[in-house]
Amino acid sequence: MQQPWNNPGTTQLQPVWTQPLPAAAEKPLNATTLILSIGGGVLAFASLVLVLPFLLRNTGSSGFFYGFLASLVPLAVVLVAVYLMDRWEPEPKRLLVFALVWGATVSIATTTLIQPVFMALFGPRGGNKSEYLNFLATVEAPVVEEFSKSLGLLVLILVARKYFDGPVDGVVFAFTIAAGFAFTENILYFGRQYAESATVGPDFWVLVFMRGILSPFAHAIFTGTTGLLMGLAARRWNTALSVAAFVVGLIPAMFLHNRWNSMGEDFLWLYLVVQFPIFVAAVVGFILLRVHESKLTRKRLSEYAAAGWFTPQEVQMLATGAGRKAARRWSQTVGRSEPMKAFIRAATSLAFTRQRMYSGRSINEHQRDEQRLLEQITVLRAAVVN
Repeated sequence: MQQPWNNPGTTQLQPVWTQPLPAAAEKPLNATTLILSIGGGVLAFASLVLVLPFLLRNTGSSGFFYGFLASLVPLAVVLVAVYLMDRWEPEPKRLLVFALVWGATVSIATTTLIQPVFMALFGPRGGNKSEYLNFLATVEAPVVEEFSKSLGLLVLILVARKYFDGPVDGVVFAFTIAAGFAFTENILYFGRQYAESATVGPDFWVLVFMRGILSPFAHAIFTGTTGLLMGLAARRWNTALSVAAFVVGLIPAMFLHNRWNSMGEDFLWLYLVVQFPIFVAAVVGFILLRVHESKLTRKRLSEYAAAGWFTPQEVQMLATGAGRKAARRWSQTVGRSEPMKAFIRAATSLAFTRQRMYSGRSINEHQRDEQRLLEQITVLRAAVVN
C-alpha cells in the first residue's frame, strides 16, 4: 500500500504539553452530519405525528407528564454511559442526536406500524388472550423492536460510515438509539400506570424502580450486540458485509430480548443469576474494546512517528488515558483546554483513518482525510508550541 506520508513534517517536534497555546478554531460543518440532521428532523416530525397521539391516548395528559419526568432518569443513566464510552474517539454530536431521535421517535413509529402486520401474519389464532399476550411479549416485541431500532444503525453505517468504523462506534450508536427507544417506551409504561391508579402511588414507583433503576440498560445491551457486530464488519469498509452484519446482528439482540421478556414471575431470581452477569460481561467486554482502541492508536501513531510526524512523547501522551489526562490537566492550568482537546481528537481520528486504509478500500478518500488531518495537526501543534 502506498505510504500516506510522502512529505513528513519536522522531526524536531516538542511535546505538546510543554508550551502555552492559544485557542483553537471552530470545527467546520460536515455535509454528512448536516444531511442526517435534516433527514432525522423530518423523520422525527413525521414519527411524532403518529407516536404522540398514541402516547396520549394510552396515558392521558397527566400520565404523559409524570411518565415523561420519570423516564428522564433511565435516559440520563444510559446517556452518561454513552458519554463515558465515547470519550476516546468522540462521535459527531449531530450523529448522536440523530441516533437518539431515531430511537425515541422513528423506531417507535416503525414498531407501531409493523406490529399489527406482524401479528396478523404470525400471531396465534383463536381467542386465547394469554397466548396472544405471551406471543406479543416474547416473539413480536423482540423481532419488531430490534429490527426497528437497528434500522437506525444501518442508516448510519451506510450514510456516515466514516464515523462508524469500529466496534466501539457500533456500541455507542446502538446504546444511544436504545436509550431513545426506552425513553419513549417508559413514558408509555409509566404514564399508563399513573392513568390506571390516578396517582403517583406505590405501584408507579415500583414500576419506575424495575424499569428505570434496576434495568436501564436492558434495551441498550440487546441492540448493543447488533452494533458490536456491525462495528466489527465496518472495519472491512465493505457495504455488503455491513448489511450482512446487520442481519446477523439481529439474532443475538432478538434472543436476549426474548429471554428478558420471558422471565415473568421469576424476574428477580433470573435477573440476579442471568441478566446481571450479562450486564457485567458487557461492561468487561467494553473495557477490553477500549484497551484495543488504545493499542490501535499507539500502533498507528507510532507509524507516523517513525516518519517524523510525532515525537515518542506525543505518542505516549495520545495513546494512553493517563497521558491524555495529564495533558488536559496541564492545558487547564494555562487556559488552553479546548486546543488540547482538538489536538487529541485530530490525532485519534488520524490513527483510525490510517486503520481504515488497511481495508484496501476507498484509499483515495482515506488519503484525502489523512492529508486534511495532518494539516490540522500541524496547525494545532504550531498553536500549541508558539
